[in-house]
Amino acid sequence: MNETDLKEIFEKELFRGEIKFDEPMSEHTSLKIGGPVDIMVFPEDPVSLKNVVCAANRENIPVFVFGSGTNLLVGDDGVRGIAVSLKLFRSIETTKESSENHVVLYVGAGVPLAMLVNLARKYGYSGIESLAGIPGCVGGAVYMNAGSYGTEMKDIIVSVAIMNSQGEIIILKEEDLGFSYRESHFPEGSIILSANIMLGKDDPSAVESRTREILSRKKASQPLGESSAGCVFKNPDNDTAGRLIDAAGCKGMRKGGLEVSRVHANYFINSGHATCRDFAHLMEAVKAKVKESSGIELMPEVKIIGNEK
Repeated sequence: MNETDLKEIFEKELFRGEIKFDEPMSEHTSLKIGGPVDIMVFPEDPVSLKNVVCAANRENIPVFVFGSGTNLLVGDDGVRGIAVSLKLFRSIETTKESSENHVVLYVGAGVPLAMLVNLARKYGYSGIESLAGIPGCVGGAVYMNAGSYGTEMKDIIVSVAIMNSQGEIIILKEEDLGFSYRESHFPEGSIILSANIMLGKDDPSAVESRTREILSRKKASQPLGESSAGCVFKNPDNDTAGRLIDAAGCKGMRKGGLEVSRVHANYFINSGHATCRDFAHLMEAVKAKVKESSGIELMPEVKIIGNEK
């Protein structure tokens, strides 16, 4: 399907937001890697999103949703179809479900996790201090069950609003989502719109102190300012991928413009001209060395779309 055909589809629909054609995904991922997508949309509201989903279904156009593009590797040849960014879904509101000791917040899928952490430290909402320093947005964090230092998104989720592949909005409770380590089990084709989360109430200065301590520890042990996709591999049971990669002698390994971080071995750093193929080859080389060294086969945490060979 060419650009003219896609434009005609959206001109017929009620759509509020921005539309881009043949847009490089490298400009929308933290790794700065990825070829063009046929069409990228930034809907402003659920109605516009529904119309995108319904139009795509009618025309049999594949759709994928992304937030901040962290933990995402896109093929060098790009991807066909429609990329949907929910970065404009950025509302945060206090719901009526609050008590003396807890507060329930409605958080849009496009809210940056850093924005949520900063709001919590400002008002003394406790429970997500350990998530400080994790990039990305709330929708992606919920989907990946992001976590750090013993805290995961599942620990604060009350419910999640999704849109299914027919454009219907459904509310799912935490127990319906099958959360496990860095995984969730949302219905196939569903899009996360928002989450209701429950946080504790504490002295803002105490929350601020704990958050600063967490950030300090992470800055000392993780390459937070570099172009990466976060952790490349999941931690195996009773160990960490970073320790295994380091023990296998992989720190500093390179492929093209990509390097295994010398700060934290479970991060691959893009020096500015890396490709998806570089990433895939380096990932396989690191997996092989860890397998040879420890007998453990690492599983990827980064999500790959498009080609990876």
